[in-house]
Amino acid sequence: MTPAELKGELAGGTLRSAYLVAGAEPLFRDDSMAALREAVLGEGPADFNLDRLDGSQTGPGELVDAIRALPVMAARRLVILREPEARRGAKGEALTKALADAVAEVASQQETVLVVLAAKVDKRSRWVKAFKAPAALVVCDPPKAGKAVVAFIRDEAKRRGFRLESGAAEALAETTGPQLLMIRNELEKASLFAGPDEPITRARVLESATDLAEEPIWDLTDAIGEGRSADALSVLDKLTGTGAPPPLLLASLAGHFRKLTRARSGGRLSGHPFAVQKLERQAKRYSARRLRFCLDAIHEVDEVLKGQGNLPGDLALQRLVLGLSA
Repeated sequence: MTPAELKGELAGGTLRSAYLVAGAEPLFRDDSMAALREAVLGEGPADFNLDRLDGSQTGPGELVDAIRALPVMAARRLVILREPEARRGAKGEALTKALADAVAEVASQQETVLVVLAAKVDKRSRWVKAFKAPAALVVCDPPKAGKAVVAFIRDEAKRRGFRLESGAAEALAETTGPQLLMIRNELEKASLFAGPDEPITRARVLESATDLAEEPIWDLTDAIGEGRSADALSVLDKLTGTGAPPPLLLASLAGHFRKLTRARSGGRLSGHPFAVQKLERQAKRYSARRLRFCLDAIHEVDEVLKGQGNLPGDLALQRLVLGLSA
């Protein structure tokens, strides 16, 4: 099912025992996770009824203990497992085997909902196949075609209560491309430019949107990809000093590292040959495992920018840039 279909099910009162939320688009994964958390925990206490497990550190016993624990002063518990294939070797295989069994076990009770988050999965794997009815696979792939991006913009505007005039969605799609977090931020900016109860026009989109091709954002991604930490911090300071929104910068970093991951795995990249060669050269600095950790780190900073944790957003972004470029 799609994230939209998931939200429709939850709104209709259907809550399954287990979900695999998988795909390369972090915004879809985050939105799906937020909807599931609200459906499972609601306004109830989360301290004793929410377990977050990391696949790189979790063993089979911890997973089993988590799904068998009983809720405290609530109807259900929520168990979240991130990237179950992060650990290689025998320990990783033991976790995914236990996960397949866990999906079957939670289907027989009503106290625990299991949610697994993964950026990429092999649908042939036994543990992935376990997420069939009554469980569900929520596919969070990014839109690829221009029409799909325009459709996302229109749906997002409708959800936020923004009115788009003819051509506005197409203009925003041309400016941002398939970077959904950036689209969300740019819609908000365009709405502020338009004013209360006024429609968002194509002209307003072009006036308010940040055209990354004209900004030194590529100086930042190049400095990071080439391991020039001092230069990366300097460019970051320049970008934030001129008012570049941190979520927009983070979306650009996420897009860049997804391209590096694709290049590192032998995938085909589109664009000018010079740009493609530069990405392929940068990708050689990173192992596949490190690229996965980089994307996880970007996701963690995204949560910080959304208000989770006590670390200031600017400091989290600086630490992230240092870590990505090291």
